[in-house]
Amino acid sequence: PALSYTWIFNNTTLDLGKDSRRFVSQATGNLYLAKVEPWDVGNYTCAVSSGEAQRQVWGSPTALSLRGDGVMGEYEPKIEVRFPETTYAAKGSSARLECFALGK
Repeated sequence: PALSYTWIFNNTTLDLGKDSRRFVSQATGNLYLAKVEPWDVGNYTCAVSSGEAQRQVWGSPTALSLRGDGVMGEYEPKIEVRFPETTYAAKGSSARLECFALGK
């Protein structure tokens, strides 16, 4: 069944239509924040729903806080590229190659 992902910030549903810094992947449910600001600090909760099953489940809140020392620890700037050596795709089909970056 198709799932839909929503994120709640401090007990209020995030309105992503008006926010160009936040994005929710409807494929994975991940929430991405660009250029974190002090007003982004708080609790984030993921809600997953299925219209077909007429059910919604909420995850546990996850706190986001800012580090005052500017040190990112394990999230020091790095770029990871995870491509297989060869990717095959049938003519007319879609292919997706992902590149993911973590850091400051």
